[in-house]
Amino acid sequence: MTATPCLLGIDNGLTVTKAVVFDATGRALAVARRRLPQIMPRPHHVERDMAALWRATAEAVAEALENSGRAGDIVAVAATAHGDGLYLLDREGAPLGNGILSLDSRAGAVADLWAADGTAARALTLTGQMPHASAPAALLAWIRDNEPERFARIAHVLACKDWLRYCLTGTIGTDLTEASTSFTEVTSQDYHPDILPLYGLGALSLPQVARPDEIVGHVTEAAAALTGLRAGTPVVAGLHDVTASALGIGGHGKGRVAIVAGTYSINETVSGHPQTDPRWFCRNGLRRGEWNNMAISPASAANYDWFLDTLCGEDRARTEAAGESFHAVVTPEIEAAFGRDSSLMFHPYLFGSPHGAGASAGFLGLRGWHNRGDMLRAVIEGIAFNHRLHVDALREGFRPETAMLTGGISRNPLFAQVFADVLAMPVTVTETEEPAAWGAALCAGAAVGLFDSPTADPRDLAALGRTWRPDPARSADMAKRYALHCEIAQAMAPLWPRLEGLST
Repeated sequence: MTATPCLLGIDNGLTVTKAVVFDATGRALAVARRRLPQIMPRPHHVERDMAALWRATAEAVAEALENSGRAGDIVAVAATAHGDGLYLLDREGAPLGNGILSLDSRAGAVADLWAADGTAARALTLTGQMPHASAPAALLAWIRDNEPERFARIAHVLACKDWLRYCLTGTIGTDLTEASTSFTEVTSQDYHPDILPLYGLGALSLPQVARPDEIVGHVTEAAAALTGLRAGTPVVAGLHDVTASALGIGGHGKGRVAIVAGTYSINETVSGHPQTDPRWFCRNGLRRGEWNNMAISPASAANYDWFLDTLCGEDRARTEAAGESFHAVVTPEIEAAFGRDSSLMFHPYLFGSPHGAGASAGFLGLRGWHNRGDMLRAVIEGIAFNHRLHVDALREGFRPETAMLTGGISRNPLFAQVFADVLAMPVTVTETEEPAAWGAALCAGAAVGLFDSPTADPRDLAALGRTWRPDPARSADMAKRYALHCEIAQAMAPLWPRLEGLST
């Protein structure tokens, strides 16, 4: 090991891939990003070119290493990436079509059929979760039914970060957290012979499973030439980005709910025993004998970004061209909106929902006197309400007492206070730069003995955190609004499919 060890964490999201160089104290020395174009060949299909993904990631790694000046000090590498979705290889190890993102909902009808015929209920008992539209099992069933030639050529079923591992090392496999997205038995935490037949998937080959902090290969000469990493550098299995983000903010553990407000509404708490419920996924933890209980839906801060990009595009471009922050411009408008009564509500289901693939987004109670600030207030409230739906389920099952929040919007104190008021519980935001990449780096450091375990974060987390506490009056008002939010969603249940039918 070098005298001044550093770690490389790779975080591949739904729109951006990032490479971050950390020193042994957890300080980010350099960050490089590349935007990743999404391919949407038709409605409900959200894909990406796998080769382009690797090229963009390699470029980001090379840039981060150059900017850090510490390329020779990297002692281990680990990646994290969006969970679910599907990345397939053929028998030659080549990509078998585009990768499928977790925003994809082409398999919604498959999930609905399984819910109706009892397959989903059997899956809950066996695997700890009910399959959903972007679950690997549902996507594989869709490919089986709609692209049988492609299905017949599948040799390896991977997650996104497993593809990056393959590109770095030439080795094929996955980790505990990712293996449990569809195919592990909930109690044993291992693959089970009844699971693939349950979904009608025959005898597909599933990847070998390693711990997230286990060395699974070394950087090849070819990968070294593209990235600037030293050939032979250890590469660690890595982990699902939900768990990586929780780990990176110090939120991975019992008694805590880690909340990630990003593209997805992610809400996770850890338990020492498996407990299943249709409202959450009971998936594998960082180690055997530990379970991550995740209540999630693709309905969070991406709605806020969509509003700014789509409805404020010209204003935002002018503001940012002048070197100013558009968020700083709109925040006073939102604060003013929170200072007055409003009938306006928003369901944040632009990209999916906890109510099935057919639910869609919408404003209700919109009047001619409402302005941009009122609409953004409704969007933020709707995002927080959707998180509460998931957090309430986890509170019933596991009784976490504190919440830790991360995601781009968490850096705005106004948004953090809204979450505290809506959840009616203290919410702590830690000053962690690139938490998912740091979660991956913690696994890498543990693998080479730099840390005792992935949870042995060397930072002073108490000094890094700021806690927002709920205001009793605002929290009571939010509870009333949240109840109406839920009632409206229930009333819309039979209407959303009819709206969706207008576009087919």
